[in-house]
Amino acid sequence: MAAITEQDVLSALKSCYDPEIPVNIVDLGLIYKVGFSPALVDADAKQDVNVEMTLTAQGCPEHVNISAQVKSRIEQLPGISTCTVNVVWTPPWTPERLSPDAKKQLGIE
Repeated sequence: MAAITEQDVLSALKSCYDPEIPVNIVDLGLIYKVGFSPALVDADAKQDVNVEMTLTAQGCPEHVNISAQVKSRIEQLPGISTCTVNVVWTPPWTPERLSPDAKKQLGIE
């Protein structure tokens, strides 16, 4: 089984949305970092994934749901044992992090 890559994770996360914004969290620019390590529990060629992400606002009431959605989606990938999601606030999210596709969807460009 080939190791899962950062691009595989990002592709999977394009199915995750902030329920208040009709753009996936990758194109919103909410994913800051994806890291991998050998699985601690199931070392049978599986990996653990650590995701650092942010939200569009610190008071976002959906932070628990979005984090759970990210964890669940990544753990569905073959070769993944567990996923840890860390919500970080540095650097703060700004609209400049939006992808060109997100800007188009939101009518910004």
